[in-house]
Amino acid sequence: NYVKLNQIATRQNISEKYLEQIIASLYKAGFVVSNRGAQGGYKLTKDPEEITVGMVLRVIEGSLAPVECLEENALPCLRKDICTTVKVWQELYEAINNVVDKYTLAMLVEMDKGNGEFII
Repeated sequence: NYVKLNQIATRQNISEKYLEQIIASLYKAGFVVSNRGAQGGYKLTKDPEEITVGMVLRVIEGSLAPVECLEENALPCLRKDICTTVKVWQELYEAINNVVDKYTLAMLVEMDKGNGEFII
């Protein structure tokens, strides 16, 4: 079923303009499709069990790396061999990825069942 943006915005208590930006990114990445008309709106292209929170965050936010040198296409850092904090940043980055990649949209729906439907 397709869901209209204004319904999602109201249910999630967020601005429709802000939601338009998020949906545009998700659409471009192939996570949602749209349909025009009275029964139109947006819906996921995959099952919620197949989409992790990490996948969505990376589409919307970009890299989740806490420092530039750990980003995927970062230029080699000249200080990496002598940097005293790189180990801390690496562990933090791994922890972030482990958490956001552990949860799927389906899991969030299950956690939120008492409060209504999830965004899409």
